[in-house]
Amino acid sequence: MKFGGTSMGSAERIRAAAALVLEQHAHRPVAVVVSAMSKVTDLLLDTMKHAEAGDQTGVTRNIDTLRARHLEAAKELEIDAAAAIEELIVEFERIVSGMLLLGDRPARSVDEAVAIGERLSTVLLSGHFHKVGFAADAVNAAEVVVTDAVFGNASPLMDLTAVKAAALIQPLLDARTIPVITGFNGATADGRCTTLGRGGSDFSASILSAALDAGELWIWTDVDGIMTADPRLVPDARILEEMSFSEAAELAYNGAKVLHPRTLAPLVEKQIPVWSKNSFAPEKPGTRIVPKSTAARGARAVTSMKNVALLSLEPAQGGLSGVHVLARAMDAIARANVEVLSISGSSYRQSFCFLVRADELERTVESLEAGLALELAHGYVRPIEIDTEVGLLAVVGEGMRGEQGLAGRIFTAISRAQVNIIAIAQGSSELTIAIVVRREGLEKAVRAVHSECHL
Repeated sequence: MKFGGTSMGSAERIRAAAALVLEQHAHRPVAVVVSAMSKVTDLLLDTMKHAEAGDQTGVTRNIDTLRARHLEAAKELEIDAAAAIEELIVEFERIVSGMLLLGDRPARSVDEAVAIGERLSTVLLSGHFHKVGFAADAVNAAEVVVTDAVFGNASPLMDLTAVKAAALIQPLLDARTIPVITGFNGATADGRCTTLGRGGSDFSASILSAALDAGELWIWTDVDGIMTADPRLVPDARILEEMSFSEAAELAYNGAKVLHPRTLAPLVEKQIPVWSKNSFAPEKPGTRIVPKSTAARGARAVTSMKNVALLSLEPAQGGLSGVHVLARAMDAIARANVEVLSISGSSYRQSFCFLVRADELERTVESLEAGLALELAHGYVRPIEIDTEVGLLAVVGEGMRGEQGLAGRIFTAISRAQVNIIAIAQGSSELTIAIVVRREGLEKAVRAVHSECHL
């Protein structure tokens, strides 16, 4: 079971999480993965920014807030955790003091510091289990999850992780002790702290599920499950009872607040099903994500992203190969560790455009300009065009390619809503139709497509 930040956000929520664990613990072994309390990761990152800027006052203020929040939660839980909390706060202070001296935030130090939030959560939850009479151990995932050395966005080394999980976690489960493990973090084989990037806590849970051959993974959040659309945009959106790994991954990739695509990767080979459930309303069934869904084929859901940017590249001369430009551009983007959300191009002019997240735009452009420096300097490639007033809409469902006329109906529905389509991309997997529109028309387009597809 993995609990997100809102599910760990207060003493009351920690008690609720513990009750959900114990309900299943009565029948089978349960390993628990926790996020930092809600807003704590942001607080830690903000503290490090103050340190980099030499702002001792801001650092002290934030650390006092961090200490007070966790001590207050421990007091409400009626557990004696003050010493363990203070030990972790002091460790965070040590790292941040180094940043103050350097005037810098080295990536390796950021990874070590930001994991303190999850470690504080394990102290609170494991302490509560002891208080109510159940054996539990707080476990730092840095001792279990082995990763590469890409600080800030590490990937697991599954074979090594499985060995450590068997040695450290399995004995706890066999002894009916509840392991309460930090999400989001790991360590290299030689012990350097790392974090797993966007969606890292869910990713941790799936890594450990695969390493331990779990029967199921339950992801507890503050929503009822995966929906056919964002209910803030589409009031009649409904919860999907079941969907496939592939559909869930596509929805997440295209902006839905569900499991990050990386989360599903370790589970696919082991065929471990996932439940997305609401810890605030555990009586609701949630969504079950399985290797192969039995639901009817066709469009299943529509999702959207606002904070994106469209970049366009075009050779200035007909003699320059567009394939060459595309290859160089993709290589540059890969080096910047940026995800391309969609890509489309023209055949004759050899131009193409691709969509990235707005918060990755700056480093995308920097990497492109470096990778294509020669072509840009000599005018072989036109200056990169950037459009930030766009949004992404994606329709997801297995078997959409086999549904005759579906794409035409989707485009017509968007047109009827008086929204212009800027770019279209549909992969060969028949899972997703990605459409770039003007941002001001994005919400209208989502509602129009949801209605047209009878979702």
